[in-house]
Amino acid sequence: MLAEPPPPPRTVTTRVLPDQRRRPADPPAPSERYWRRLLPVLATLALLTRIPSFRHPLWNPDEGYLAVQAKLLAGGGELYATVVDRKPPLLPWLYEAAFALCGDGSLGPLRLAAVAAQLLTALALAATARRRWGDRAGRAAGVLHLLVSVGLNPEDAQAATFEVFMLPFTAAAVCCADRGNWTRAGLAVAGACLTKQTGGAALAPVLWLLWQQPGKRRISLLRTAVGVVTPIAVAALLTGPSRFLFWTVTGSGAYATFAGSELHVLTRGLANTALLAASCAGLLPPVVRVLRIARTGAADLWLWLIASAGAVLLGFHFFGHYYLQLIPPLVLLATGALQILPPYRLTSALLTSACACALFLLWGLLAPRPDLVHTERLAGAVAARTGSADRVLVWGIHPETYWLAGRAPASRFLTAGLLTNYSGGRDGPQVGEKYGVAGAWPTFRAELADRPPALIVDDSRGKPFAPDRLPTLRRLLGARYERSAVVDGAVFYVRTG
Repeated sequence: MLAEPPPPPRTVTTRVLPDQRRRPADPPAPSERYWRRLLPVLATLALLTRIPSFRHPLWNPDEGYLAVQAKLLAGGGELYATVVDRKPPLLPWLYEAAFALCGDGSLGPLRLAAVAAQLLTALALAATARRRWGDRAGRAAGVLHLLVSVGLNPEDAQAATFEVFMLPFTAAAVCCADRGNWTRAGLAVAGACLTKQTGGAALAPVLWLLWQQPGKRRISLLRTAVGVVTPIAVAALLTGPSRFLFWTVTGSGAYATFAGSELHVLTRGLANTALLAASCAGLLPPVVRVLRIARTGAADLWLWLIASAGAVLLGFHFFGHYYLQLIPPLVLLATGALQILPPYRLTSALLTSACACALFLLWGLLAPRPDLVHTERLAGAVAARTGSADRVLVWGIHPETYWLAGRAPASRFLTAGLLTNYSGGRDGPQVGEKYGVAGAWPTFRAELADRPPALIVDDSRGKPFAPDRLPTLRRLLGARYERSAVVDGAVFYVRTG
């Protein structure tokens, strides 16, 4: 008689919880082959998801501000002296470099740089997920990030501004800390802070991972501190330590308050939260499901998400682009949660995210831009009424008018916001001359007295920073200028005599 064949071996399924940062039991694919296959996919997806960004010359005033700053810096301006803003220096320098290499007539090179920034973010998240949960998780994290990264108002998601260029640094900081590369993690945190102050939220998960490592914590902490402090100190020395500290930290007290237009600001916050939730419709259910059945999660990722949420709340403005820094920790949390759920859950998450992405891309391709149309009309009128060497003052919140018109601003203060504290629809009691940046009005008066602008454009259009509410500007217009025209609601004043 033939012996009965032995029973087939039993397959044991191991549930991998999101906080178990270990390599899978199966040997991973060789790294070179893995990345050689994944990189083209992510690069193509990064480009496709940012196609709408090439549709308009500008997406929001931040891009216009950066473009004007870059032209002033290229013309010999000094950052935080004759060229000022509340933001760190890294992105103005990047714009300046792009203009020097490719010309200052288009933001196309910066659009491509934004594609690269999102691609680098996806690669860093993929590397972290692959190390923790395996090859499939790495691919999922990279793809999910790119699909979700456009899930806000196109003016926020498609613009080449601060948060987009901050993301690769924050993702790299966590990726390096996960591997115990503490100096590199510190350098990445510094890069995030030098792009936008709230990038410092990435330091929370870095320090958590450092504390979890066995032994030699002091050396690791020292390496991290050196990595964080050195680039920031160099940037401060290059721009002047006191000016750097004032414009990036201490000079924004009135801006970072909740007073004024509370209902308007809260409505904006709820609307942008709803938009991000819709874009993350494929990510949130797995996270909630895992919390219900396992009550666990990667502590560093939760800390990263909480710190990023605190950064969104900081300043109480709730602009849509603030929400971008929530996406990387959400993507990794969802990727980890999908590892203990049935495989069809990953397919469902990808399909849901792809459908949401398609809707946001369609919005970006088809939505009109009335503010841009207004600014272009204004810029055309300014260019027609002035010479190329004339300096003009556009009193409003659209600094891109200077760039589109090809005219130099008459003041280092490129928007009325720095002089009145008006920002994002805030029209409450804290808008006016006394709420501007400390020392701004004496400097502003001196600039206009030294080189009076040939043309002043009042683009306030009934907003609370209108000249009739500002004694200094009202007196200046009454004494030296006369009304000459009205263009699309903006009042033009020419110098008398």
